Amino acid sequence: MRTRPTRSWMFVPGDKERFLTKAAGSDADCVFLDLEDGVLPGSKAQARTMVADALRTPFRPQRYVRINASSTPWFADDLAAVIPAAPDGVCLPKCHDPAEVTALVSRLDDLECGAGIGPGSTRIIAAIESPAAVLKAAAVARAHPRVAGLMLGAEDLALDLGLGTAREAEAAELVFARSMLVYAAAAARILSIDGVFPNLADPAGMERDAFLARRLGFTSKSTFNPRQVDVINRVFSPWPDEIAYAQRVADAFAEAEARGDASVAVGGQLVDRPIVLRARRLLELAGMMNGEVAG
Repeated sequence: MRTRPTRSWMFVPGDKERFLTKAAGSDADCVFLDLEDGVLPGSKAQARTMVADALRTPFRPQRYVRINASSTPWFADDLAAVIPAAPDGVCLPKCHDPAEVTALVSRLDDLECGAGIGPGSTRIIAAIESPAAVLKAAAVARAHPRVAGLMLGAEDLALDLGLGTAREAEAAELVFARSMLVYAAAAARILSIDGVFPNLADPAGMERDAFLARRLGFTSKSTFNPRQVDVINRVFSPWPDEIAYAQRVADAFAEAEARGDASVAVGGQLVDRPIVLRARRLLELAGMMNGEVAG
């Protein structure tokens, strides 16, 4: 069975019925059914019920719930409401320390047991949203095997850093934090999810921002708006010229190995084992995504 791609993650407000209904058939690979910033305090209880009901209906994307932070009065109620509905995972916002992950794991263990859900079924995406969290990202990534990925909370991070309100170009001012998160996730062999691009009136800027995220090494990107999903899926999918070159590399290296050589030149570039492994990984990803489209 192929693993489904995880290029795009779309936030969906948990208290809006029409958005929840549309999300079930979204082209996003994953959705965050949101109980946190996308829901006003007075609507939290209603949103929990609506999200739990939505989780019990068929969804094309993978389904994660962004719960409220562990420091809030809504945290425990969020978990109690949604875990029995068996989401694929939860997003832990404003995660500053690995201890927050292990405390969440303990609650998940109890709730899964009580609901008759397989132990360890609920994965965790830890949202890195402060300078302190950026500096502890590697420890958070390794806090527990349930951690499936790290996500950059770019807007909260920008607030803590004292940055301006408007997003500048490709968020170059956040490159350090973005790279730190990518390295932390890659070292733990988990997903890295870039933050949202909030300016819906700047589609060209959105595309540049997504390209930069991919060049930095992110595996995927988040969004609040379905209009950005197609761009994210395209940017984070293998491109035809990449696939063609990767196939040339893989074929040439196979021929070199058959001759007893450990490297070969392809298009003027020396290709050795690390490069061919990257080529094979890209071809595997392309095959997986073709299978997703076909299936």
